[in-house]
Amino acid sequence: MPRRDVPLVAGHYYHLYNRGHNRAPIFFDEENYAFFLRQLRKYVVPTHACVIAYVLMPNHYHLLLQAQTDSLSHAMQLFSISYTKAINKRIQRTGSVFEGVFQAKRVDRDEYLLHLSRYIHLNPVRAELVQQPEEWVYSSYRDYIGLRNGTLPQTEIVLNQFKTSKQTSEVLKTSEVSRISEVSQARKRYQSFVQAYTMAERDRIAHLLF
Repeated sequence: MPRRDVPLVAGHYYHLYNRGHNRAPIFFDEENYAFFLRQLRKYVVPTHACVIAYVLMPNHYHLLLQAQTDSLSHAMQLFSISYTKAINKRIQRTGSVFEGVFQAKRVDRDEYLLHLSRYIHLNPVRAELVQQPEEWVYSSYRDYIGLRNGTLPQTEIVLNQFKTSKQTSEVLKTSEVSRISEVSQARKRYQSFVQAYTMAERDRIAHLLF
């Protein structure tokens, strides 16, 4: 495997991206999307990375991850190979599914996690696949706004930045209702944040895009 321009180091956040060879599809039916996520859990999560946000598009994917080990790059390589072999066997094709190795950009400020997660979740809307991001089931957005209680995305890393009060652990222990209310409000604020997106805000994270 060629040496990466951006090494993946434990503890850091990264935006990972890959697309189909010659921009062809990487998903050929609904089961492929589910299989992709199962393989991601098998090879990458949670040992080598935790998922902050994701979107699976017909011919590409975006993953916002926090590396947990320095072996994330190798784990992603094994994941990509396993997915390619399985898809080729399933639909009786040969050759590459992906356009080379995945690309990566290091996310060096917590503020960028907010804007990058929003960019990722709005991909299906920009592609005119849906009118609202929650209509696209192959992303983590539904988990962010409480429409799905998935275990893959670690939404609290972003949603904590939308909480208005910094409650102590002792307060949280004695007020479960208050904690649930705070999470619900954070989800609503995040949803409003996503809905307020304008193209001008893309410049803020242009260096993290592909």
